[in-house]
Amino acid sequence: MKISVGSDHAGYKLKTALAQHLREGGREVIDRGTDSELSVDYPDFAHAVAEDVTTGKASFGVLVCSSGIGVSIAANKTPGVRAALCVNDEIATFSRSHNNANVICFGQKFTSAEDATRWLDIFLTTAFEGGRHARRIGKIEQL
Repeated sequence: MKISVGSDHAGYKLKTALAQHLREGGREVIDRGTDSELSVDYPDFAHAVAEDVTTGKASFGVLVCSSGIGVSIAANKTPGVRAALCVNDEIATFSRSHNNANVICFGQKFTSAEDATRWLDIFLTTAFEGGRHARRIGKIEQL
């Protein structure tokens, strides 16, 4: 499984920790940057990760900025992306089981590496339930 990761400068440390966790778990990582804490614009990295997911280069995406909100908004501008800002175990579960999210987002300012790692693992191992949720995802795709 390939996972595309990206962040701006305010999410660099958490993105780096999550990418390392993924590699240690045997997953291939496509790192779309940034590569430092020098100021950059989060939409550039969100778009790169979103494109990896929608073109099939990656199965899932991981994005980090200061709050997680900016990267979520930017990624969701790409048709076919369902980016979810995760802040607890239950949301990480529902983002996949109910919403079939394909990009998980975090806010480095508000999320520990320990929590983000746990939520990422939940996200990657939770299956989409389908059923009534598939109908709703279909409606989102039609928008």
